[in-house]
Amino acid sequence: MKLKLDDQGHAVLQDGFPVYVHADGKEVAFDAAGTVNTITRLNAEAKTHREGKEAAETALKSFEGITDGAAAKKALEIVSKLDQKKLVDAGEIDVVRNEISKAFQGQVDELSAKAQTFEKQLYEEKIGGAFSRSKYIADKLAIPADLVQSKFGAAFKVEDGKPVAYDQHGQKIYSRTRPGEIADFDEAVETLVEQYPHRDHILKGSGASGSGASNNGGNGGNGKKSLSRSQFDALDPVGKHAHVSAGGDVTD
Repeated sequence: MKLKLDDQGHAVLQDGFPVYVHADGKEVAFDAAGTVNTITRLNAEAKTHREGKEAAETALKSFEGITDGAAAKKALEIVSKLDQKKLVDAGEIDVVRNEISKAFQGQVDELSAKAQTFEKQLYEEKIGGAFSRSKYIADKLAIPADLVQSKFGAAFKVEDGKPVAYDQHGQKIYSRTRPGEIADFDEAVETLVEQYPHRDHILKGSGASGSGASNNGGNGGNGKKSLSRSQFDALDPVGKHAHVSAGGDVTD
């Protein structure tokens, strides 16, 4: 686009505006002031549109995750009918109840999982720790604490932060030295061991002597305890481990 000039090289005016010639030869009077005003107006309109768009986007963030507008609108209508009679009449009481249940079920499940984890950790610390620290197990039993726990651990529960033992009938084990009180851990383990049919095989230095020894085999000439194959097979894993660990023999 070029400015149109007369023969003397002066700009040609039309209605006081300079005339410009476009590439296609069309002549147009250019209103500079009007153009500036138009640009200013368009900039203002663009700003208004931009601000409106940003405001709309901000407002829409509150509805993130809602993909079904019709369903959301219906849900709002249901919530607005909080009057129980209206809900019953509208047949929507179960819908509201289910929506409320869904909203909190996830939180309940999460809290339940955490509670189970904490309960397991508490059990491992209170029960597992008690087995590993037990003086009775260290002094009196011929098998390691983890095997003792594998055999008798299920008899213990954590109550009021302390390990409490139950016998095979589901009754709490009470102290024989402190009548009326719950047996402490070592006394409870001792009681459980005494009730164990194969106790002679897990007690230190029990050999084949003592009550019930005649039913559990005899000693060989080398002083080692000897069991027949059938007697050995009748033992549970803890008893078998204790017999082998003590150097006992198995005869066919």
